[in-house]
Amino acid sequence: MDSINRAVEGLLRSYDEVGGINHRSGANLPSTESVVRIVQDLETLAFPGYRREDGIDDSNVGYMSGEIAHRVAGSLVAEIERSLEYAARLDGGDGCPAACHLEARDLALAFLEELPGIRRVLMTDVAAAFAGDPAARSVEEVILSYPGLEAVTVHRFAHWFWNRKVPLIPRMMAEYVHRKTGIDIHPGAEIGERFFIDHGTGVVIGETCVIGAGVKIYQGVTLGALSVKKDACGQKRHPTIGDDVTIYSGATILGGDTVIGAGSIVGGNVWLTRSVPAGTRVYAPQGEPVIHRAGEPACADDA
Repeated sequence: MDSINRAVEGLLRSYDEVGGINHRSGANLPSTESVVRIVQDLETLAFPGYRREDGIDDSNVGYMSGEIAHRVAGSLVAEIERSLEYAARLDGGDGCPAACHLEARDLALAFLEELPGIRRVLMTDVAAAFAGDPAARSVEEVILSYPGLEAVTVHRFAHWFWNRKVPLIPRMMAEYVHRKTGIDIHPGAEIGERFFIDHGTGVVIGETCVIGAGVKIYQGVTLGALSVKKDACGQKRHPTIGDDVTIYSGATILGGDTVIGAGSIVGGNVWLTRSVPAGTRVYAPQGEPVIHRAGEPACADDA
């Protein structure tokens, strides 16, 4: 017991000395668990009957959707309010309880009013995935099992809050689905309709990336920055991808001035730091593979 007590005392000292504690007194930061529940409820509202055992059927869809929407609204107000108070403290103030609550309420209600429009965009993403993957047997399969769609779904929620300058919550939403799918989309990225990420693992899309409509990318693609210096914050650091571009696995496209013209194809493992015009095909040079069958010598000198 003495060892445990000493360990606890050491932890308490470390909280005071090096920080990393979420406000033992005063307003707390947003709750990770609460933000995850909000995301899960929003996914249910976007795709009722697909994400959780929600009990929704034709006879009760209105009631159940209303119940979930009211729950989400209350949770959003609470977590947005905490985020706004955090921002006020960061600016050197003492918080803004009344004003932050009113702003949080207005933001939560505005988001829910725009959710039908977000959902319409998401259905274009579903259609793109179904049309773009020969392995997809049905729209239902895409909604139920495609990690790329889930990552894009949560991104479209997070991007709305990012555009309204809500602190913390958009990044928390993005990191939740990043951990779940292996797809890292910064909530600041602008992504057009009919977006399809096939397979998805290892995809990285940076904050200032702009992606047009009808774009398809594969696993391991990075749309990143040439520089990671802190003073580049606020600048356009990530590429612009035109409409109907396809980017194959392992490709890396870097730089805020890099523009990939509409209808282009970027091949696998390409490293690209300059713009290409519309309709361009970009491929990395590859040699012919060397194949040795069982029992054959490894090279001509072994013959």
